[in-house]
Amino acid sequence: MIQTGLWLVALGALVGAAAVVVAPERRRHVVAGSVTALVGVGGVLAGLGGLGGSTWTAVAPGLLPLGEARLAVDALSGAFLLLIGAVAVAAGVYGIGYTAPGGRHAQDLPAAHDQHLPDAAAHHASPAASRTAQATVPLFVAAMLLVPAAASVTTFLVLWELMALTSLLLVLTEHRLRASVREAGLWYAGMTHAGLVAIMTAFALVAANVGGESFDAIRAGAADLSPTVRTVALVLVLLGFGSKAGMVPLHVWLPRAHPEAPSHVSALMSAAMVKLGVYGLIRVAFDLLGGAPRWWGLLVLALGCLSALYGVLQASVAVDLKRLLAYSTSENVGLMLIGLGAAAVFAADGNRVLAGVVMAAAVLHAFNHAAFKTVLFLGAGSVLRSTGLRDLDALGGLVRRMPVTTALVAVGTLGAAALPPGNGFVSEWVLLQGLIHSVGPGGSPVVAVSIPVAVGVVALTAGLGVATFVKAFGVGFLALPRSTAAAEATESPLPMRVGMGLAAGVCLALGLLPAVAARPLDRVLGVLPEVRSIDPLADSAVTLRLNGIAGSMSPLVIAVGLVLAGTAVVALVRRLSRGVPRRVAPAWGCGAIERDPRQEYTATSFAEPLTRVFDDVLRPEQDVDVTPLAESRYLIESVTFRQRVPDRLEARIYPPLLAAATAWGRWSRRLARGSVHTYLAYGFVGLLAALLLAGVTG
Repeated sequence: MIQTGLWLVALGALVGAAAVVVAPERRRHVVAGSVTALVGVGGVLAGLGGLGGSTWTAVAPGLLPLGEARLAVDALSGAFLLLIGAVAVAAGVYGIGYTAPGGRHAQDLPAAHDQHLPDAAAHHASPAASRTAQATVPLFVAAMLLVPAAASVTTFLVLWELMALTSLLLVLTEHRLRASVREAGLWYAGMTHAGLVAIMTAFALVAANVGGESFDAIRAGAADLSPTVRTVALVLVLLGFGSKAGMVPLHVWLPRAHPEAPSHVSALMSAAMVKLGVYGLIRVAFDLLGGAPRWWGLLVLALGCLSALYGVLQASVAVDLKRLLAYSTSENVGLMLIGLGAAAVFAADGNRVLAGVVMAAAVLHAFNHAAFKTVLFLGAGSVLRSTGLRDLDALGGLVRRMPVTTALVAVGTLGAAALPPGNGFVSEWVLLQGLIHSVGPGGSPVVAVSIPVAVGVVALTAGLGVATFVKAFGVGFLALPRSTAAAEATESPLPMRVGMGLAAGVCLALGLLPAVAARPLDRVLGVLPEVRSIDPLADSAVTLRLNGIAGSMSPLVIAVGLVLAGTAVVALVRRLSRGVPRRVAPAWGCGAIERDPRQEYTATSFAEPLTRVFDDVLRPEQDVDVTPLAESRYLIESVTFRQRVPDRLEARIYPPLLAAATAWGRWSRRLARGSVHTYLAYGFVGLLAALLLAGVTG
């Protein structure tokens, strides 16, 4: 099954991309979406094979210029193959409708709430439907799927760079329409290639010291690595893979690139691609290097807390729907990093039971986040295609105009808010159980100090996440429409609803029956012996039980109880009101007879209390313009209030770095003197430096 799936991935992407190029324009969106879904099916098959206990290895000597191409699939690879493949299936089906003619998503987003997109523009073909963009999507999916199957340094780096380049092309799809797309592309290119340099340096350093570039050689020689080499490698992989995952403060590309990419591409990037950063950390630190030291675990734990808390704070005050979802990705990646960091700390203390529980929570949350974030980004794309808007302050009332989309987005929102019976609640509950049970007498001082802080961060993040998604769903989909475009929205085409429905179905399955993931997670942890002593999750039909600690939960029972309680309340109210005369009257509204959208909470006003509470962190920028009448400056014509919440970490960290890089670039021009003798001297000095470095680290 693994080999069949990977052949389907590789050949499907190559043949499918060629088919998209030659397909007629009226059929191109069908061919591209079908091919993308087919490549995703290949990933699902290969992933199921790996999670089923099978392993597979293939070597192609001479295929790559610097070494052989080597692929291998185990349970850890299989988990991420399944995750990426499932997201690709939903995004591919969705893309058939999203890139079909007739949507408004190709246009500049209107700034004013009552602006219409021009009728002629509304039916203009989206750049996402272009031949280049459509052919690139299956190649991007195939590159993502082959990354976790790579089993050598050269193979991994080639596939990682192919994934980066294809995703960059897709981010730049609408670069002719908005300057913000070009800016997002520059940031994404810079950050992803800086991350590649860090990963490549770490792999080169490790491979040189173990005497081979295959992952098997690295595993065999990892025990003989010097502490200096191990330390440098662990720091570099944290920087490289952390930047791809959207870890704060290396997240700056994410809230730019996700909103500007086509929505099905945003789903692929947020739900699938960022998980490969998490995969890279697990593969290198816990598998290839045989485990991570305590200091590294504490560092990852701290960065995870920072990412989770800062990401959800920025999401809670965002009014751009896709930007909100992008910051939410940083938040959820932070939760995964908390699990990885805690696993390293527990394993270093010899507590493999808790290490296995929190590692299982991190991997499970990767799947849960992939499911609900796919629904939410695809739902945001449906709103954007129908209305041309992603400003929550200009939306509202979509529940009447887009009832199916609203219902499916509600499923994703429940998961993102981590409320039962949402799927996000399950993995966060497992994470909290593992963290809480580590606190007690007899533990190390490091655990006694750091883990309670992590528990508090997870709890605060969960509370802020509820507020964030209540705002997003309540303001964006309920109440009255706040613009003409929202009032005239139409339901998404059938393929888009099917794509969202597939992802929503996975959310429901993982939320109501999480115990089905117990055995696959046990196989994943079997690849990581340093963080596993017993199976962390018990295999049960309905109830999710944790082995080694006292913890169990049955989301299905909770859901059934909520439904029965709600039904009982409704029945009781109807019984008590039987025989009471009824009359129809408008709802009380502070004396108003008719409701007006201007009387409703906007996303900005909803988030205002949180903005005030966290004012020292967010530091919002406010501006009030008062325009007097021409006849008298004492009479006011209009008052305009503007509030912007910038990314303070970005503003503090990156301008000095960019200024230093610019200064270095200007100074380095002096080195290019046009003299061959000077260039030979540079080469000689560089060779001496490389030999000295090899002698010191060897």
